[in-house]
Amino acid sequence: MSKKWGRFEAPKDWARDVPYDIRERTFRFAVQVIRAVRGLPDDAATRVVAYQLVKAATSVGANVEEADGAESKRDFVHKMSIGRKETRESRYWIRIVRASIVDNNEWAALQQESEELARILSAIINSAQKETQ
Repeated sequence: MSKKWGRFEAPKDWARDVPYDIRERTFRFAVQVIRAVRGLPDDAATRVVAYQLVKAATSVGANVEEADGAESKRDFVHKMSIGRKETRESRYWIRIVRASIVDNNEWAALQQESEELARILSAIINSAQKETQ
């Protein structure tokens, strides 16, 4: 397995329909959130929630991209940690959408993806921290 901090090649038996590369996966998460938000009703409360969700979801991938070009292992861990924080915030806003605006398979899948991304980013952070000790 080739590795540069958070970038890995997929294992040969990887048969899932989600990308293995964390940069691509967080990019796709942001795009999926933007597309889902466009289908929400247009009222004052929903606009606030949608704005916060899009900010958080797009920030996940932006921070992962920044981590990929980190100047040090400490900088890498810091940027990945911000990405994880934004993933958790995204999950919160998705839960708000599901509880108060619309709850369907699309939003359930987005919540599941946010939970998986948080776990993946935590594993990357933990691995990077072990390497520096």
